[in-house]
Amino acid sequence: MSHIPVLLNEVLDALEPKDGKCVIDGTFGAGGYSRAILEAAAVDLIAIDRDPAVKVNADAFAAEFGERFFFYSGPFSELEQAANDAGRQSVDGVVLDIGVSSMQIDQGERGFSFAKPGPLDMRMAQDGPSAADAVNRLSEADLADIFYVYGEERRSRRAAKFIVEARREAPIETTDRLADIVTRAIGGKHLKIHPATRVFQALRIFVNDELGELARALEAAERLLAPGGRLVVVTFHSLEDRMVKAFLRARAGLAGGGGSRHAPAVEQGPEPAFKLVTRQAITAGADELEVNPRSRSAKLRAAIRTEAPAWAKSDPLHKAVVPLARLEAAS
Repeated sequence: MSHIPVLLNEVLDALEPKDGKCVIDGTFGAGGYSRAILEAAAVDLIAIDRDPAVKVNADAFAAEFGERFFFYSGPFSELEQAANDAGRQSVDGVVLDIGVSSMQIDQGERGFSFAKPGPLDMRMAQDGPSAADAVNRLSEADLADIFYVYGEERRSRRAAKFIVEARREAPIETTDRLADIVTRAIGGKHLKIHPATRVFQALRIFVNDELGELARALEAAERLLAPGGRLVVVTFHSLEDRMVKAFLRARAGLAGGGGSRHAPAVEQGPEPAFKLVTRQAITAGADELEVNPRSRSAKLRAAIRTEAPAWAKSDPLHKAVVPLARLEAAS
């Protein structure tokens, strides 16, 4: 299956790559954005990905683009370390495509999707506690909180109860078994989406600390971008989009930064660190929606770095509903 970069033209328009500049693609994956950026202008590009499976793609890019391409293996929250390793103290653009990639979903052995039976894994970096560890070791209350907050699953308590009852009989180790348990708990005939969709999303976000990673990456981009540099973020569900929207509006000096228990409001500062490219999120047009179903839920937000200093750290952008350390301690 080919992997089509979502909102590619819109990303390039918002990023405006120019000769001699340096751009970070924080979610390299199959290299769709990276290739388009490298071909759009004579830029240097730093690609980041924590999935070791993408190394073959990175090696191919290095052979094709030479010194213009630098790859950093790690989470995109380590933007500054990646730039430093590439010999850069600042960059002119940062692009983030948040969430699981179609490449990962297509690999049944990675356990991201119930569409393909496989081990219940979901780890992007392929290390640390897995989704199987979470469903087999966390308390019923913790599982319910994860499903409710990260998956926005209204029947979270019932799903957690069924999981805990099922694991007493035998450990839950495969995607299809978990999907069957959740389907029995929630029911599925009246739903437009598979009843396990939100539970799987919640587990993936939790296991990979995706909202924590996004929060740290946004703050790192603010520190790393040179004046006039551009931050472009593509999200695929409301939790991520609300966090990006709140961060950028607050950093742009606009009221109504929002906030919730998983993405607290960000206090306004005296000098805006960003200027919004558009007030509203950019979404896919009719032509892209027809050929790329994944683009249906995509939202792009972009901003330009001002000359103001980066804001001092205050309250965290993201407060975990269940600390990942709790699972690590139980593993």
